[in-house]
Amino acid sequence: MSDSKLSYAIIGSGALGGYYGARLQHGGADVHFLLHSDYGHVAKHGWTVDSTQHGDITLPKAQAYRAAADMPRCDIVVVGLKSTSNAQLPELLPHVVKDGGCVLTLQNGLGPEDNAAAVVGAENVLGGLCFLCSNKVGPGHIEQTRFDRIKFGEHSRRGITGRMRQIAADFERGAVDIDLAEDLPAARWEKLVWNVPYNGLAAVLARDCSVLMDNDHTTALAHDLMLEVVASAKAVVGHDIPLAFVDKMLNNTKHMGPYRPSMMIDREMGRPMEVEAIYGEPVRRAEAAGVAVPKMRMLYEQLKLLDES
Repeated sequence: MSDSKLSYAIIGSGALGGYYGARLQHGGADVHFLLHSDYGHVAKHGWTVDSTQHGDITLPKAQAYRAAADMPRCDIVVVGLKSTSNAQLPELLPHVVKDGGCVLTLQNGLGPEDNAAAVVGAENVLGGLCFLCSNKVGPGHIEQTRFDRIKFGEHSRRGITGRMRQIAADFERGAVDIDLAEDLPAARWEKLVWNVPYNGLAAVLARDCSVLMDNDHTTALAHDLMLEVVASAKAVVGHDIPLAFVDKMLNNTKHMGPYRPSMMIDREMGRPMEVEAIYGEPVRRAEAAGVAVPKMRMLYEQLKLLDES
């Protein structure tokens, strides 16, 4: 049995939200899932998670809902939606956030917490960054192949709080690695060191990470994009990202295999890509701080064309 006293709502139960919600439930937490296309299957059969790191799990029963209005109000609302769907949050969050509860956004890019903060207040929002390779391979069926870590922190203040530790303990009981961030903006720029090169290049070139890293030209381009992010982080939030971190990201990606980043999959499926959160906002903030980011801007403009067409 879990020691958790918190209840969780998962808004956006796909390859990311579904995976982490299943992990929380496996660890004994009280978890409620908002679903659309997978609702019938998960309501009847629950979740199946294949994991190369932690072993496979099957959850034959899951608390599944078609509409947020049907869900109970929960202590922690985990937003696993793509940032392109954040316009839905004013409709969804009031139904599921308990008085005194909070929202944990597990989303890419810069600024996703602002959307939730406009609904529930900045003091009730935490932001998380996921380092996860997972894909939905069937209804209620998720495959996790590599990496499984969340780094999260408070949106409106720095430091590590008691509720951060309590949420971290629930995830850790579900076998999820957790890092607590004292400075969320700095952590977001660190995540962009990987997201900026690989999400965009994979989407524009229609090549997975193994192909990008097997080619000297695209490897060099990824490296240059990372250095632009490093310079931007220093200018925008005063955060020094060590060059050893850049080398680590390059090395990790070399060993990632034929991973297809989310933006590549979104383009293939004809879905909106997270262009503004991962590229538009960082480019605007960097240039406003006086940093030239020509390669980031070029990739941003290419992605805007693809997204709009």
